[in-house]
Amino acid sequence: MAEIIQERIEDRLPELQQLERIGLFSRAEIKAIIKKASDLEYRIQRRTLFKEDFINYVQYEINLLELIQRRRVRIGYSFKKDEIENSIVHRVQGVFRRASAKWKDDVQLWLSYVVFCKKWATKVQLSKVFSAMLAIHSNKPALWIMAAKWEMEDRLSSESARQLFLRALRFHPECPKLYQEYFRMELMHAEKLRKEKQEFEKAKMDMGNLEYAEEILMGELARIIYKNSVNIIKSAEFHVSLLSIAQLFDFAKDLQREIYDDLQALHTDDPLTWDYVARRELEIESQPGEEPPTTKQTKVAEVGRREERCCAVYEEAVKTLPTEAMCKCYINFCMERFAKKTSSRHLREKRLERTMVAFRKAHDLKLLSEFQYKQWSELLLHHDFLTEALEVAGAGMELFRGSVMMWQVKLQVLIASKSPDVAMLFEEAFVHLKPQICLPLWISWAEWSEGAKSQEDTEAIFKKAVLAITGGDSVTLKDKYLDWAYRSGGYKKARAVFKSLQESRPFSVDFFRKMIQFEKEQGFHVYFPVEVPMFPQESCKMANLREYYERALREFGSVDSDLWMDYIKEELNHPLGRPEHCGQIYWRAMKMLQGESAELFVAKHAVHQAGQL
Repeated sequence: MAEIIQERIEDRLPELQQLERIGLFSRAEIKAIIKKASDLEYRIQRRTLFKEDFINYVQYEINLLELIQRRRVRIGYSFKKDEIENSIVHRVQGVFRRASAKWKDDVQLWLSYVVFCKKWATKVQLSKVFSAMLAIHSNKPALWIMAAKWEMEDRLSSESARQLFLRALRFHPECPKLYQEYFRMELMHAEKLRKEKQEFEKAKMDMGNLEYAEEILMGELARIIYKNSVNIIKSAEFHVSLLSIAQLFDFAKDLQREIYDDLQALHTDDPLTWDYVARRELEIESQPGEEPPTTKQTKVAEVGRREERCCAVYEEAVKTLPTEAMCKCYINFCMERFAKKTSSRHLREKRLERTMVAFRKAHDLKLLSEFQYKQWSELLLHHDFLTEALEVAGAGMELFRGSVMMWQVKLQVLIASKSPDVAMLFEEAFVHLKPQICLPLWISWAEWSEGAKSQEDTEAIFKKAVLAITGGDSVTLKDKYLDWAYRSGGYKKARAVFKSLQESRPFSVDFFRKMIQFEKEQGFHVYFPVEVPMFPQESCKMANLREYYERALREFGSVDSDLWMDYIKEELNHPLGRPEHCGQIYWRAMKMLQGESAELFVAKHAVHQAGQL
């Protein structure tokens, strides 16, 4: 192995001598390069090979190439590239070939090889890399598309790109993305030929034997791909995607019309077809013979007319295809248009009216989802149509009695209308719903009670909720309960709630941190009836803080390194703290914390100690 490494180092000598001779590197730098290269060569020549060693080798060589480039620019020297850069590039390619042969299945390694060749190698070499990669990873359409795109855009070889797409389709005959990109490529090829022909005609040059077939210029190859693909992939979404691609090319108007007509004929029963046809009305300009709108009023009127035409198509669609998906398309369109800003009050009112009509029609057909009932109710509520909002929320709740969201919507409307039946409806909801999904309702009830009822009523709700909600969901509820206690009754109330919940697992770490913060916010006078000058005013009862920290560490001491650090800092910085206990806390932390948490704790403790010095 030593002989092989020595031989490879000797192979480097001509380029290193050139680097030193032309002044790009000093003798000391050349020695450092040889030393590093020897180490890297040893790693990739030993019996047990590791992918990381090959990656490090390649990265070092790339860094060296970039450094050579920068120094060339600095001294203004651009010669001897064959002897220097090309030699390094050739060596890196050899390393990549070995690595990709050893770890054939590593796509990321192949992609790194491709990126290197794009920047440093020739186009012929990159073609060979793509061929080798696709021979192994022929099951990945994205790689075929990447290779074909490079052939088309970088090598300017439409024929090579076409051959790659045809080979890819033999492996993946039902892949929509391949057909889409192949379709796009043929349209780009036709556009390129059209531009070439225009340039020749403009320059009045003799084109000789060069001929441009009219069918090719009009996108006939793309049309063939379209026809074949829609026979295999019978999907409105795929059909629309091809139409969207064709619309990017102005010369393909006939093809666009053909695809559009086929879409309507083949996919009449698909909501996506109707949605596309309706939205297309927004793009249709004024009728021939009419002047385009110029003033603000005429532009608003034109937008209104286009939206009316869209809604007329949607109305027809809902009659022809009365499904939930179709109604959703109609409602989404109306909501999108209503959300668009406009200074025209008339246009805003018309958009709101159309949206209400869409919701009402879907409701009459019993095709609204629970989310759409929520949208409708909130829209009515936002515009102060309380009676209608109450009706809609009630209708949605009757249809989806097992949905927490619909009960929340109904309660939201009742609260907004200041109804006396809010508490009764909360009680009714808990009868109909499963306890494990009722957390949002309990929180909503407590928040409403805080503003509308007495403290005793709100606390009674929290106590009921704590008994009803168990498991992970109860964590959020306990945090809310503690926050409310501190807001409504101050520290004493919060401590009483903490005491009542301290054995009711599970908890969040924030539950304990909140209590620690509440304790710290208490002034000295809370604990001592007379002033004791030896303690500052901001001190608080250290015994309580220790209790909170100990309880928190009992729950989270094995995973939360920050808790241990905060406990140590508290003992060090608090006027009533005991710094002599910090060592004991440190060793307890080291016993409880595991893996990365322990390492993080040690690092934080070291930083803190350094700051103390």
